[in-house]
Amino acid sequence: MILNYIWIGFFLVALVVAIIRTILGDFIVFADIVNSTFDMAKIAFEISLGLTGVLCLWLGIMKIGEKGGAVKGLSWLVGPFFSKLFPDVPKDHPARGSMLMNFSANMLGLDNAATPMGLKAMTELQELNKEKDKATNAMIMFLVLNTSGLTLIPVAVMTYRAQFGAENPSDIFLPILISTFIASLFGLIVVAIYQKINLLNKVVLAYLGGISALVVGMILYFGQLSPYELARQSSLLSNFILYGIICGFIIMALRKKVNVYEAFIEGAKGGFDIAIKIIPYLIAILVSIGVFRASGAMDYVIEGMRWFFGLFASNTDFVEGLPTALMKPLSGSGARGMMIDAFNTHGVDSFIGKLNATLQGATDTTFYIIAVYFGSVGIRKTRYAIKAGLLADLAGVIAAIIIATFWFGGDVQAPSLKDKEVAVTFVEEWNSSNKDRVHPNCKFIDISGESYNFNDVDQQFGKLTFVSVSEKTIDIDSENEIKPELILKTEENGKLRLFKLKISNETIIQVELLDIFENN
Repeated sequence: MILNYIWIGFFLVALVVAIIRTILGDFIVFADIVNSTFDMAKIAFEISLGLTGVLCLWLGIMKIGEKGGAVKGLSWLVGPFFSKLFPDVPKDHPARGSMLMNFSANMLGLDNAATPMGLKAMTELQELNKEKDKATNAMIMFLVLNTSGLTLIPVAVMTYRAQFGAENPSDIFLPILISTFIASLFGLIVVAIYQKINLLNKVVLAYLGGISALVVGMILYFGQLSPYELARQSSLLSNFILYGIICGFIIMALRKKVNVYEAFIEGAKGGFDIAIKIIPYLIAILVSIGVFRASGAMDYVIEGMRWFFGLFASNTDFVEGLPTALMKPLSGSGARGMMIDAFNTHGVDSFIGKLNATLQGATDTTFYIIAVYFGSVGIRKTRYAIKAGLLADLAGVIAAIIIATFWFGGDVQAPSLKDKEVAVTFVEEWNSSNKDRVHPNCKFIDISGESYNFNDVDQQFGKLTFVSVSEKTIDIDSENEIKPELILKTEENGKLRLFKLKISNETIIQVELLDIFENN
């Protein structure tokens, strides 16, 4: 129901804004709106089809893990911890098993398995409920931990990043893991205060202290690295963990004598069905967001928030992620649409793109989860469940913004070096292992037009000697707009090379080899 009002609101607000802009002299705004409906419908369809392969891959891997006992293994691992969080649920009650299976499935990204287990857990918890229309303490704890969205493998976010051509779709793995942990921890603390649960219990402290120490340790370690090393090492760790999980699932399945190949095929078959089913939903939300953006309404909202936060903060880059953050508690598909719109508008590997991906994975759809789970057992008096869930969401959003800014470099300082000075420094770094002036995702384009990651090709050249650097102005799209380009000339073994550099915030983001010729 909430999504229905949001969807209608996008269209009607866009209409009002477009009428005002037309009165003020903008006579093409309605053409832009109509064109956006066709463009976004096409993009939504292409995204849905493109998701098929990645969805098949991960659903197949998850099915291997499921049959290999990964869910039961996680349940066994966290069982003692959850016993302390749900003191009102008897140890031998079936609700304990259903809740643990639900949490384990959620952490592994097995949404299709998590929801039925969650509904089963609510039904079993209702058996212990003396007031059938009022939420119990156990129900509230269960719901808040669900809405905080603790995730070990953010499959959906990585899938969309892969579809949009992200250079490393899994580079948001650790930021999302840390953000969801903080959201879950904060939600747990809030509920524990309400329910007077002793968080100083040895078992609780052992679990929370151990995980917290690991998270803090990662933050402290990565915090001392240069941007290049941060991106390189976090990428290595993320991919190592993910591939380790895949191999772990396979080994677990082998131990249980599961036919791994057939299990993968069984799970992968569901990828195509899901990709087809989401087409109408994705078209609906992306078209509405496209209309909202084309009318100019989105710009007004973002600029308004930028002005407000500008009163308190010098850096307001994070404002571009707030539409996703504000939408997530209300609607998962709406937040997904906001994230995809950010990918399409700013680029999947931009800071804004990665920030939106982190925010998308940092929390869950609080109102939807509460409505479905409480509604399934007829609970009308939710007590403090919504308040605690939204506080956990807020903690997750704040954590995601801080961590994404720390991880992906959103804090932009005023440049202290001119672009020409950066170019000179770049040549010095080319000849060394230090790449502080080179963006981790810097592209290298060779003479043929082929594109590579700079870090994969820079060692193919010998030591370069700086010759000169100059600015050149070019026409853009045959218009009269003039844009400067930086042309770097270097020498290597009697050969001159011309490079075109793109620089942003004292960092090289693209290197294009224009020509190689003899130094006569």
